[in-house]
Amino acid sequence: MPVPKSDYLNVLMERGLLYQCTNLEALDQALTGSRIAAYIGFDCTSNSLHIGSLLQIIMLRWLQKTGNKPIVLIGGGTSKIGDPSFKFNKRKLLSEEEICNNKLNIKNILNKYLSLSAASHNLIMVDNAEWLDKLEYIKFLRDYGSYISVNQMLGFESVKLRLDREYSLSFLEFNYSILQAYDFLELYRRYGCVLQMGGSDQWGNIVHGVKLIRRVNDNKVYGLTSPLISSSSGAKMGKTTKGAVWLNEEKLSVYNFWQYWRNIKDADVIRFLKLFTEIPLDEVSRLAVLGGAEINEAKKILANEVTRMCHGQIAANAAAEISHCTFDVGAISEGLPKVDIDRRKIEAGLSVVNAIVYAGLASSKSAARRLIRAGGARINNATILNESAIIAGKEINNAGFVKISAGKKLHALLQAV
Repeated sequence: MPVPKSDYLNVLMERGLLYQCTNLEALDQALTGSRIAAYIGFDCTSNSLHIGSLLQIIMLRWLQKTGNKPIVLIGGGTSKIGDPSFKFNKRKLLSEEEICNNKLNIKNILNKYLSLSAASHNLIMVDNAEWLDKLEYIKFLRDYGSYISVNQMLGFESVKLRLDREYSLSFLEFNYSILQAYDFLELYRRYGCVLQMGGSDQWGNIVHGVKLIRRVNDNKVYGLTSPLISSSSGAKMGKTTKGAVWLNEEKLSVYNFWQYWRNIKDADVIRFLKLFTEIPLDEVSRLAVLGGAEINEAKKILANEVTRMCHGQIAANAAAEISHCTFDVGAISEGLPKVDIDRRKIEAGLSVVNAIVYAGLASSKSAARRLIRAGGARINNATILNESAIIAGKEINNAGFVKISAGKKLHALLQAV
């Protein structure tokens, strides 16, 4: 389509945040004519979000910045079922207590990104348990069952993939899409919400909700998705050898979060600056011409900006300083991730292999040995080539630390206690 007239769609298109839309021109017209309310849902299946959800959070943030009303739907109700989309195993059913705890943590994360103080377009945060827990089954079937096409649901790519591979799909999971469609209808009725957004893996569920509202209320509503992001190598965004890149400091240190963005591949820097930061596009264009070692400056800007948005400016500055001390100066920075260990274990003689595993820098002893054989293991910046090497009391510095390194990018401190 031509360049959108609305500020919001302009931002999405220019930054690469837009993938699919049910009727882009009509949505552009609606956004140009007035402010609209739009929502994205976040289920409470974990006690933190990870960066796989970050693009959706950024979309809500831009929605608010362009004068529209973001609705955050917390899935306290749908979390009791679990979204089966592109999953090959049933999700673990969570207790009410687990869901409540997860809900609180997720709200705290979202509040970092979205403003509650914009008087003209305040954020709405609502839990779908508010209406889903009260549904009467027979009445729900009578009111909405005739509008829901099982044929259409079987055609969803996520469902087809599950069935084609002959993985079990329970009736419980099959209902998830119906409840998500009903969420959209409920938000439309309560808050005038006319747009549901999400990742492209949610396209089938989103279209289901759009059609339900049109059939029940004969009103125009829209669905829009962002692309699923992978690195230039094809790796899934947000996954590392140590696990997910969480947005919660208790699950991933600010330093490790900063380092994830600092260590992305050169080919991804400019794209990620557009997607995950609010740096003006003319500045991004300036950074795009950097080459060689200069590209590292663009990576630091990316790491600083994404970390600032997630953890605040002070934490981002501290992570950058730790990185500077560790990589540029070669010092043992006390800000590196720490793992407590009984001092007596070190003084009695701790094998380097065990130390690497204990510090979380290798998943197994065999992986630690491979690291040593490859010349990637270092203790207090000294390369270790002997698989039988031992750490003893003399390696503990005056501050009580032993620095363990795996390659050039992974570092941790064993803290003798």
